[in-house]
Amino acid sequence: MKVLVTGVAGFIGSHLCRRLLDLGIEVHGLDNLSRGFAERVKDLEDAGMVLYRADVRNWAIVHEILHRVKPDGIMHLAALISVEESIRMPGLYMEVNAEGTRNLVRAASRAGVRKFIYASSAAVYGNPVKLPITEDHPTSPLSPYGLSKLKGERYVASEFIGEEKPVILRIFNVYGPGQNPEYAGVITRFIERLSRGEPPIIFGDGCQTRDFIHVDDVVEAFIRSLDVSIDEVLVANIGSGRPVKIIELARMMIRLYGLDLEPVHAPPRPGDIRDSYADISRARRILGWSPRIGLEEGLQRIIHGEDL
Repeated sequence: MKVLVTGVAGFIGSHLCRRLLDLGIEVHGLDNLSRGFAERVKDLEDAGMVLYRADVRNWAIVHEILHRVKPDGIMHLAALISVEESIRMPGLYMEVNAEGTRNLVRAASRAGVRKFIYASSAAVYGNPVKLPITEDHPTSPLSPYGLSKLKGERYVASEFIGEEKPVILRIFNVYGPGQNPEYAGVITRFIERLSRGEPPIIFGDGCQTRDFIHVDDVVEAFIRSLDVSIDEVLVANIGSGRPVKIIELARMMIRLYGLDLEPVHAPPRPGDIRDSYADISRARRILGWSPRIGLEEGLQRIIHGEDL
């Protein structure tokens, strides 16, 4: 099998490529290398990945690469990922995340690509009106980032023409070794402070909940998506399915660092979602996928360098 992965310099993309190569799959990577980690790309090339330095917004180059490579499947992870930046630069996020996806979808359809897998985000849901969040939950993004990912979903669902229907994975709060500081999730922020012996900062009372999923489990969902055969577009949540209070996360991480600290509380941030966690029954049923790495185990592996 031959697979093209976009966003190979990124956090999830680099982990995914490594796993695909380990499985003996022929991997072609596409990335403009404007962000992410160039040294990881070099390591992947050394391991056998073929790199194409290109921008998904450039139709002519994307079209030419896909007709040259003719991959069996595409895993599309190239995206800008900062909610804060998207508020300052909404046009850029629409260009890269939405129109870039449309370029890739159209080129893939013309190149005869069999399977298209799109990395979306729980940000498409916005403020939950019911919990846990199912895939049928209303979509009402709170940021240009979330809106750009939702538009990308719609292009994938409506414009991809392939032998098989596309798969859209809505990823919740992913974490793991080598996470891009640009993402700046709460675990990354806590690690930055705790590694300096400083207490983590919690915005609000800490009783807000999130759904944390290890990057290795996310990668496994992509692998399962490559093999699944479906008759209609599949949209699936990829999370742990378990809500974790931020105060509980902070205390767990303080204990794992072996520190005697108390979290510092700051005023709540306007617009922050109070509670968010996924219903993952569809991914279990259709993909045969389940998360395998518990939160404490995953954190311990990062903190003690067991994943490095």
